[in-house]
Amino acid sequence: MMQAMFKQKGATFSVDIVADPAAREFIEAHTATLDESFSKVDMSEKMRRRLSRSNYIFSGMKTFHELHEAFPSMFDENGNRKSFERFLKDVRSIDQTYNVNYLRAEYNFVNASARAAAKWESFAEDGDRYNLQYRTQSDDKVRPEHAALNRVTLPPSDPFWEEFYPPNGWNCRCSVVQVLKSRYPTTPHDEAMGLGEMALQRDTKGIFRFNPGKQEKAIPDYNPYTIRRCRDCDIAQGDSGKLAAFIPDSELCQACKIVNQCYNDKEKSENAIRRSHYLYQMNPLLKKTVIVNGNGHDMAVGFSKYGNKHLYSDTYGRSSALTADDLPSIDTLLHGAKFIRKTTNSKQRRDDIKRFYYYEAELRGKKVYLNVAERDFTGKYGNILHERFLYSITDRLK
Repeated sequence: MMQAMFKQKGATFSVDIVADPAAREFIEAHTATLDESFSKVDMSEKMRRRLSRSNYIFSGMKTFHELHEAFPSMFDENGNRKSFERFLKDVRSIDQTYNVNYLRAEYNFVNASARAAAKWESFAEDGDRYNLQYRTQSDDKVRPEHAALNRVTLPPSDPFWEEFYPPNGWNCRCSVVQVLKSRYPTTPHDEAMGLGEMALQRDTKGIFRFNPGKQEKAIPDYNPYTIRRCRDCDIAQGDSGKLAAFIPDSELCQACKIVNQCYNDKEKSENAIRRSHYLYQMNPLLKKTVIVNGNGHDMAVGFSKYGNKHLYSDTYGRSSALTADDLPSIDTLLHGAKFIRKTTNSKQRRDDIKRFYYYEAELRGKKVYLNVAERDFTGKYGNILHERFLYSITDRLK
């Protein structure tokens, strides 16, 4: 990456260097390192992709700062360009600072955030059925201000968790657990907020006031490489639709726009490759048929290319239990699924689906609902025949 920057002409730093292939390769390597911190954490594919996106943007902004800091070292005290060997030697300390010292703390923070996000995802499934309780590690390493939050107990819907859900600082080891409402008294909201303010008093900039599970981000928008107003920026919130119209008013904003554009290009390419791969893996399903209960009678359900495309989309949008790796053998989930109900469409659909059959099944201990679509067509002798195929999988029925 330093070699690519050294080849640039002129004596003025160009933010566009962030989009250079060498810089993008560096950003992706840094992102992969952060992603590795939660590779074994159980969470939905949607959450995993959102956290990885957060890591990419963070890595891109960090790379911008590294490049910006390294650029002046290309010139000696007389303003002349140094040899590349001398320049590289002079910027080794930047590499040590950013990619050893800082990275260690960032890696640990991302790991803690990802675990907290995965927990929040499971908490959200139960709503306010249980309360959440703040827990420390209860040892001599716990920060006194964090110890004050130990046993704070509130429902998930309380705003307290939007600001003081862990991790609450670099190398924070605090966690949150579900507890029975009848077993632990609820902490008064104002008291909890006061304890939260005390716990984050060292966080004078308010960087750690975020909930990784609710925001679906491993690192907050406001971090050591961004500025406070990034919290409210549409681009930081993931609204890529406004990216083209966004006019940066600073080098930092310009770098952020470039990093987001690089991510969008990368995601489109990766999504297309991933989609083609899994749809190819699902092709054997097109020859399979599963016999299920069709509201009191046996009926045959198959698979179609149209339905398979829809099922693939469900792995990232409609089911937290389903993963793309489940798709090639999804017929086994339909076997033995419990019939729930049948519905008939009151309006004409573009895909000509007339009715749906809903089934309940269990996937890795979680309930999921399978939706079988049915189309009508006229047979050779004028009789009405049916085409049935698995159409979607969701976490809950409407």
